[in-house]
Amino acid sequence: MKQIALGALIAAPLACTPPDSSDEPRWVVDDAFGVPLADLDPQWRARFDSGDVAFELPFREADGLGPVYIRQSCAGCHGDDVRGPGAVTKMAPVDAGVMLPHGNSQRPYVAAGAVQPVTVPDGVEVILSRRLGPPVLGMGYLEAIDEAELVRVAAEQAARDDGVAGVLHRVPWQSQENPDRRFHAYAPGDEELVGRFGLKARIATLDEFVADALAGDMSITSPLRPDELPNPDMQLDDLRPGVDLDADTLNLMADYLRMLEIPDRPPDEAGAALFEEVGCATCHVPSLRTRADYPIEALADIDAPVFTDMLLHDMGDGLADGVVELGASGRQWRTAPLVGLRFQRAYLHDGRAPDLRTAILEHEGPGSEANGAVAAYEALSDADAEALLTFVESR
Repeated sequence: MKQIALGALIAAPLACTPPDSSDEPRWVVDDAFGVPLADLDPQWRARFDSGDVAFELPFREADGLGPVYIRQSCAGCHGDDVRGPGAVTKMAPVDAGVMLPHGNSQRPYVAAGAVQPVTVPDGVEVILSRRLGPPVLGMGYLEAIDEAELVRVAAEQAARDDGVAGVLHRVPWQSQENPDRRFHAYAPGDEELVGRFGLKARIATLDEFVADALAGDMSITSPLRPDELPNPDMQLDDLRPGVDLDADTLNLMADYLRMLEIPDRPPDEAGAALFEEVGCATCHVPSLRTRADYPIEALADIDAPVFTDMLLHDMGDGLADGVVELGASGRQWRTAPLVGLRFQRAYLHDGRAPDLRTAILEHEGPGSEANGAVAAYEALSDADAEALLTFVESR
């Protein structure tokens, strides 16, 4: 067994909780996060509160945990709705023709009588990389964005001559039908949906995002994902026979994510102008319009301040992890929304960058669409570079 470990896999441990007052950024006075959208009606607010409880709940073997798993709760990878503390180790075969029998994620823990975790198969040469759980703040805004907006931005980038050309990740519906049809009516066989969630935009909706995380990280089955994960012990069930979690609870968790507010940001016209000038805003689009018919009124027909284009971009060899997810290659990543950055202490998908300046510079490399923007950033005066970092850090 041979393993090739990317440098990110041995990055320093992360401080993933919000900073103490002594370490607060200078622009933060009363910094609320993990709070619901304003002006929710009582029914939506009740669903937010119930979903919050479920999101924090650790699952036990009696609840259906296992046979193999990564974390015991959603909060294990999205603590306090921000980044961490959990991380996932991904495996990409060096030989692209090799299929890993239990998937691309290592699952180091076992339960329900299983004895073999999911690790690198014997005799397979792989590239190992790490992924950190991203902040879940403001995810409802991302789901609400009008598809026509994303098509428009992709077309505008395709017409550019600077190498920036993001693409929509069209994905199939990968779950069983959700009995709750308030947000969509997708079913097995549906194709060409817009991928919005996951670091490579492989998931179309927040209910499927929750179902995928429950199954993939905790081996908690649901009506949307009723089958246990492939595992070395070939166990087909756990200590809770059948489906582990009901659809109502899953949808409460999805609604909680839909209604998480984006933290307030200080106004900074000078910083915004620099962000546009160097080209960051080409991909980290400051705002996109949402659907007029989105079911949560507070998110319908508004400018969503998400700082992403939701598109896949080729980030070159430097940020590649080799993992192919549906139509996304090992070098492609969805533009990360710049939401909740001031609560992070490590950046990029694997936490390799200890500060935002390093994160910007790591965008540069052979084949990266961001090379021009990085060069423009490096050409700034020291004062302008500091002003730009202050703007980004405050998002």
